[in-house]
Amino acid sequence: MAIVKVWVEEGCTVCNECESSAPEVFHVTDETSVIKGEAREDGNTDENEEAKSPLKGDIGVELEEEIIEAAEGCPVDIIKYEEA
Repeated sequence: MAIVKVWVEEGCTVCNECESSAPEVFHVTDETSVIKGEAREDGNTDENEEAKSPLKGDIGVELEEEIIEAAEGCPVDIIKYEEA
């Protein structure tokens, strides 16, 4: 399997768990966690909740374990992803 999309829903507690697990995909700001533009096809850096832009290239394959770890480690269960 491969992860094709990842997004962050409302309610982030900025605990940094996601960025620790997958720093190539997540960045934690003072207010929320965002999906890095470098990891997304549309190049935008935000929660990706509305656009649900796909991940670039092989990121979803190469970092699948790290993204799943970030989602499972989120204490408020707001990191979501879609698999192919």
